[in-house]
Amino acid sequence: MEIIISALVVGGISAVLAAVLTIADALVNNYGEVNITVNESKSYKVKGGSTLLSTLAGEKIFIPSACGGKGSCGLCKVKVLSDIGPVLPTELPYLSPKEKKDNIRLSCQVKVKSDVSIEIPEELFNIREYLSTVSSIENVTHDIKEVFFDLEEEIRFKAGQYVQLIVPGYGDIKGETMRAYSMSSQPSVRNGVELLIRLVPNGIVTTYVHKMLRVGDKIRILGPFGEFFLRETDSDIIFIAGGSGMAPIKSIVLDMMEKGVERNAYYFFGARSKKDLFYLEKMKEIESKMPNFHFIPALSDPLPEDDWEGEVGLITDVVDSYLAEQGEKPSREGYLCGSPGMINACISVLKKHSILEENIYYDKFG
Repeated sequence: MEIIISALVVGGISAVLAAVLTIADALVNNYGEVNITVNESKSYKVKGGSTLLSTLAGEKIFIPSACGGKGSCGLCKVKVLSDIGPVLPTELPYLSPKEKKDNIRLSCQVKVKSDVSIEIPEELFNIREYLSTVSSIENVTHDIKEVFFDLEEEIRFKAGQYVQLIVPGYGDIKGETMRAYSMSSQPSVRNGVELLIRLVPNGIVTTYVHKMLRVGDKIRILGPFGEFFLRETDSDIIFIAGGSGMAPIKSIVLDMMEKGVERNAYYFFGARSKKDLFYLEKMKEIESKMPNFHFIPALSDPLPEDDWEGEVGLITDVVDSYLAEQGEKPSREGYLCGSPGMINACISVLKKHSILEENIYYDKFG
């Protein structure tokens, strides 16, 4: 709990500082036209004054940003080859000493004030903007919606990756807002993407999706992004997720089934009570088709009316117990999706059972 609170405090303070600096800079400065050089091979003449993240987006170069450029996720890192001044206080919580030494900066915090040269992974040039039409919206739990977006163009991605959803302003929200969501559909479905979106209190995008989004609406999507995908090894797989963390794991498992992957896989899914569980029948169907796949749901606080006969306890305790019963295995990999606190606790459990940290992959969200 302390880890989660600390992360939220740091993110909140960074977001406020970012907003203050942005407003002050916009009121005082006008930078005219400047040049951005990318990977020493591409040059763009742009209007100065905006963040590097938004300026690159204007040139159809999309840098990953789960928070939509609010300075609270730390994903939009680029290597800056020019002298653009010291690291800002809003960047410090997200940069390691090595990253600071290597001139890594948060593109949502760096202002384009003069000519600048940067380096980014070449694959980011393949990120595209898609126009979509909402074709279905289903409630899978009391606070999670399954939404399918038909795309006007085909998308190609790895199971486990995410897209960024852009929603329009509404109420007191001025302008568009962008947030990241993992795809729950498998890569073979190229004409659209399915997302699982949990309602977050006061969440701008989740509130829009749950309260205002309708079938037939047009929505813009950016992607694909992310390094959370199944590695091609023979190791046993330990999946751990909860809530909307189901999304990337579902995509990976469906992709495994389609491709005939026969690796041993254990999927531990944690929920508080039965109303927070979903896709139980779907997972049973997958188990019937994949003999080496095992789905283990667990409730941490089941209600009397749940009549629950499955595993009870925190998902970390359930995983700990299962791995202890299995004993030492020659090779295992962990794939985790959930909150920072949940991810950190799961990493500790997996390491306790001799799973190397370099073999633990995760998709961490707030």
